[in-house]
Amino acid sequence: MDIIEKARELGRAIQAEESYVKLQEVQTKADADTELQQLIGEFNLKRMSINNEASKTDRDQDKLSQLNTEMREVYSKIMSNENMIAYNEAKEAFDMIANRVLAIVQQCSEGADPATADYSQSSCSGSCDSCGGCH
Repeated sequence: MDIIEKARELGRAIQAEESYVKLQEVQTKADADTELQQLIGEFNLKRMSINNEASKTDRDQDKLSQLNTEMREVYSKIMSNENMIAYNEAKEAFDMIANRVLAIVQQCSEGADPATADYSQSSCSGSCDSCGGCH
């Protein structure tokens, strides 16, 4: 079996992974949540209004402040929505698996022993500028 077929096999395994399946389920629920989608649309409109006002040469600082306050309020509503909470939790769980898989593949492509190559979240500094670990 060649390496491309192995990659496709890995892709099928990723899509069968429990955390991936869960992520797809909660994403479908979030997409179907009309209140959540309305809030996301409202958030995007507020962000566009902020960008438009900020790009004006005669921008109104009070208006910008008000728009920022409104955007933060909408964002808070989005993040407290049960479907968004479930989505964020599922995304975090899947990202942990995906980061581990990517780290193992990358380390092996750099000569690491496939039996011991792994991802360690504790070794991540948070800055990707000088790191090749999880990407």
